[in-house]
Amino acid sequence: MEILRRILSFAKPYRTRLLTAVFFMAVVAACGGASMYLLKPLFDEGFNKSNPGTAFETIKHIALMLVAIYFIKGISFYIKDYLLNNTGQRIIMDIRNIVYDHVQNLSLGYFSRNKTGQILSRMTNDVVNMQNAVMSITGIVGESMNFLGFLTVVFLMNWKLASLAIVGILLVVYPIYSFGRRLRHISVDTQNKLGEITSIAHEGVSNIRIVKAFAMEEYEHKKLAQANRAFFDTFMKAVRITAMSQPINEFIGIAAISVLLLVGGAQISGGTLSVGEFISFVGALFMLFNPIRNLNGVNIQIQQALSSAERVFQLLDSPQEVKDDSKAVFMTPFEKEIIYKNVNFEYIKDRPVLKNINLIIKKGGIVALVGPSGSGKSTLADLLPRFYDVISGSIEIDGLDIRNLKMSSIRTQVGIVTQETILFNDTIRGNIAYGRADIPLTQIENAARAANAHDFILRTQHGYDTLIGERGVKLSGGERQRLSIARAILKNPPILILDEATSSLDTGSEKLVQEALNNLMKHRTTLVIAHRLSTIINADKIVVLDKGGVAAEGRHEDLLLSSPLYKKLYEMQFTVK
Repeated sequence: MEILRRILSFAKPYRTRLLTAVFFMAVVAACGGASMYLLKPLFDEGFNKSNPGTAFETIKHIALMLVAIYFIKGISFYIKDYLLNNTGQRIIMDIRNIVYDHVQNLSLGYFSRNKTGQILSRMTNDVVNMQNAVMSITGIVGESMNFLGFLTVVFLMNWKLASLAIVGILLVVYPIYSFGRRLRHISVDTQNKLGEITSIAHEGVSNIRIVKAFAMEEYEHKKLAQANRAFFDTFMKAVRITAMSQPINEFIGIAAISVLLLVGGAQISGGTLSVGEFISFVGALFMLFNPIRNLNGVNIQIQQALSSAERVFQLLDSPQEVKDDSKAVFMTPFEKEIIYKNVNFEYIKDRPVLKNINLIIKKGGIVALVGPSGSGKSTLADLLPRFYDVISGSIEIDGLDIRNLKMSSIRTQVGIVTQETILFNDTIRGNIAYGRADIPLTQIENAARAANAHDFILRTQHGYDTLIGERGVKLSGGERQRLSIARAILKNPPILILDEATSSLDTGSEKLVQEALNNLMKHRTTLVIAHRLSTIINADKIVVLDKGGVAAEGRHEDLLLSSPLYKKLYEMQFTVK
């Protein structure tokens, strides 16, 4: 019920539309009941051979009334159907937006702990299934009204037979409830398995170059086939229950109607019930079982949809680990220095990644972070734009703890170029300007020139309007990196983070990229993470990290003399044996 209540909470802005739809549902139900009620005078008076004149008049009146009733019913059905679908789609649109916004605001730690495919499955498949829940809820209201309308008719016709019919209805309701509960549990498992399929497919497609390089197509096929089979087996459990529910309910229903036929026939024979009353009663009763059968189908849909809603709400309930304080203020333009004070950090409790880090980065300075893999270099840089928050200690910009600053204002003043170049399936112009359609082309071209990218861009098919494919697949590694540098240059941030920006490039590409990086670093405060020590020899300060702590810091020449670890790293790269 809690999940249902949360789904319905999204309908609050559309109360007027829903109430209007409910009104027209009631009109549709009333019209259906009235049409059945007219069967009594039609058979008792309209088909009365003893008085043909009056009989024809009765038939004529009933025919006109039926036309009017179904005309009203048709208009009401159209209005309620339009309003329900319109409202349902609006609710789903709102849920999609809320889910996507929430995912965008989740901390990077969430994405490191959860598979991308599972997240995408909840954002797509499960949200679509929630649409069935929204539509099914309205379907329950509509079918319930139809049920009440026909129930009123059967009680008006013959309350004794109607009371007997209620027993049959109760016998049908129990299997509906029982099947629904079983389906709910199976549906949760089904959606989890579908998420696993999405995750495997996403990884296989994203890493297709590695799959082909290692000739692992068959291995990936088997992984997906196993997940696919597990999904199939679970899905078929749901199919068996669904397929079983309708014939069982119909059998119970027809058995109850057969008993009523026997009782009604006996009353007709005894003269206590007219043929018209009985036909009208049986017609209404058959119509009464229609909404019950439909409710069974709706119940199955809603149980399956609720399992998806449960997964979506689990995503929405995932806490935003890094968020703005209620009293956070906007960061003013960077003026003086960045200070790491006794910073400690861990991804997993009691497994520290950074230990008691103290570091000062002066405005306009270049500070390089070096050290073995896993020493905490990238983590130290990720703390500055608040991708994560420190466990203890603080990071200050111009004397203010960054936890007291709005994240958006910090990130506006920080530019990042990483080893893994992130580009979008957009034009070259769109990737450099990223989200800023108002930027003139001349500014984009200037940024591209500074990044040594302008010449290769002009050689592409449509220049700055060339689509580069997903993740820039149509470009070389060096070209992709230069586009990301152009994007950072156009952003013009006072603070810059370079995370292994040249480590994956060949010598020719590295030279062009390094020139672009030198242009980018001019007049900026830069934090550089590098494995290639040749790129940071001239840094104002080099910080040597080891096992999460600062092992040494100073300039290149000093560290060669004072830091055995730095000297070892240097000799590993530059000593020729």
